[in-house]
Amino acid sequence: MVNVRLGDTAPNFQTETSQGKIDFHEFIDGKWTILFSHPDDYTPVCTTELSAVSLSYADFKSRGVQLIGLSANNAESHKGWIKDIDALSPNGPSLEFPIIADEDRKVSELYGMLDNLDKTNVDKKGIPFTVRTVFIIDPEKKIRLTLAYPASTGRNFQELARCIDSLQLGDKYKITTPANWGVPINGKTEERVIVHPSVQGEKVKELFGDDVDVVYPYLRFTSNPEKKQSA
Repeated sequence: MVNVRLGDTAPNFQTETSQGKIDFHEFIDGKWTILFSHPDDYTPVCTTELSAVSLSYADFKSRGVQLIGLSANNAESHKGWIKDIDALSPNGPSLEFPIIADEDRKVSELYGMLDNLDKTNVDKKGIPFTVRTVFIIDPEKKIRLTLAYPASTGRNFQELARCIDSLQLGDKYKITTPANWGVPINGKTEERVIVHPSVQGEKVKELFGDDVDVVYPYLRFTSNPEKKQSA
């Protein structure tokens, strides 16, 4: 099993999906990509997840992000399951992105997705299903973020969109994002960002002007550069 870590090149593979065969590196093709796994087709939490992300897929596409799911079943099973997913939100869009067929768990093993916690999360042969993993991969095929949820807990896809916003903003400008950035709490939303620690001296003024609030020498807030440019 490969130990996939942040900064690694996403391992490549060739596989069947609900939309035909793919080479994963060719699928990425210079785009931000989210790979996320599911334990099994025709299961309750997975069905709600894929319905939810299908409804919000336009938000991901607007960020230049493509999605690809994975479930431990064959492609024909996926195609039947997608009908249930689409029917769950009859007024919403149909599922647009592919679901990897991983009945033999080869991709799951490659990415370390298999469940070693829940001993009931296995197929009829006793082979572990996947947990709910997420890999955010940048256009250079580098792993930028990983998350792992147990099979019992559905994911928050708004949080994944928030993570994408943070990563893309950080790549474009020399900033990082603070705790709860972009999340409304008690009626307030933290939209400020943090000047990256590597930015020092005259470079601070060059990049951010006088719009820097120094709380500590190592904690310097500034306005979201995207918000300033659109103002």
